[in-house]
Amino acid sequence: MKASILSLALALATASTVQAQTPAGVLVRSDGIYLRCDQCGTVQSIEHNVTQGREHGTAGAIIGAVAGGVLGNQVGKGKGRKLATVGGAVGGGFAGHAIGTGGGSDSWTVRVKLGNGSYTNVAVPDASSLRNGDLVQIDPNGNITRIQ
Repeated sequence: MKASILSLALALATASTVQAQTPAGVLVRSDGIYLRCDQCGTVQSIEHNVTQGREHGTAGAIIGAVAGGVLGNQVGKGKGRKLATVGGAVGGGFAGHAIGTGGGSDSWTVRVKLGNGSYTNVAVPDASSLRNGDLVQIDPNGNITRIQ
């Protein structure tokens, strides 16, 4: 009797070990469903990349002010011409500064461990809906879709 209980316990332990092992190229969802997908994987890490804007605001302001002043000087006569020149210089200065300091950019690098065991990095404009451990699918265009 003890031998049969012991062999039954051993068989159950072996069966649970076999079930816990997942074949290569297969992912297991949180609800236990198996996925076989070459473009699918698990998110390993997410990095936020921020690039600085250009540092040419002063030069842009000077060039814009000169260009705006020259263009403003082409308009009107007498006091109107002076007013247009000053207005063009001020407006050109603001516009040139805005163009010269052009904004930086935001991007995200998502590292995914694919079902076949290899890793891939995917650059995406927004990864706010992804978390480490999420199952995702990567399409041929490099877009990432979270698998429910």
